[in-house]
Amino acid sequence: MRTKTQAQNTFPIVVLLSGNGSNLQAIINATQPAPCHVAINAVISDRATAFGLQRAKDAGLVTHVLAAGTHANRQTYDHALAKLIDCYQPKLVVLAGFMRILSAEFVAHFHPYLINIHPSLLPKYKGLNTHQRVLDAGDSVHGCSVHFVDEELDSGSIIAQAQCTVNANDSVDSLKKKVQQLEHQLYPLVIQRFAARELP
Repeated sequence: MRTKTQAQNTFPIVVLLSGNGSNLQAIINATQPAPCHVAINAVISDRATAFGLQRAKDAGLVTHVLAAGTHANRQTYDHALAKLIDCYQPKLVVLAGFMRILSAEFVAHFHPYLINIHPSLLPKYKGLNTHQRVLDAGDSVHGCSVHFVDEELDSGSIIAQAQCTVNANDSVDSLKKKVQQLEHQLYPLVIQRFAARELP
């Protein structure tokens, strides 16, 4: 049973995802060892088929599906999403593969407690297909970035980065695996820094 002191020290977050949820799993794994003050109050997806929802259920977490097709436009969807998130009173909203561009109103509502992880060393390679673009450019290093979310795609201030070497025999698949390993280490560490009040 959680004591009153532990409850007061808990740092609640809400995680948004659209797919496999490997970063969610890394966050879940990082919250298991005691003492840990990060509490995942809810996991929300825009896709009912997202495997990340099963990961959340397996961990005993509250889940919600808020499908985009049930709303007339991005603004009404984002309003409903913000209202749902607010029900869980998070101190941090964590995007973990949430494949939607968020409206300026949504971003402003949660600023500066809205963060994302991106598979490149920003400001390089915003958007999709980052691993192929790294190979095409002949870069010698690759990595991932955790950043604050602003109104522009992958343009918010960078919080932390991790990098790996690009070898001559690397492929898109091998780079993806390398970068995901970095993500699974970096994202939980950044969240813990928020919980420890070292950020923002």
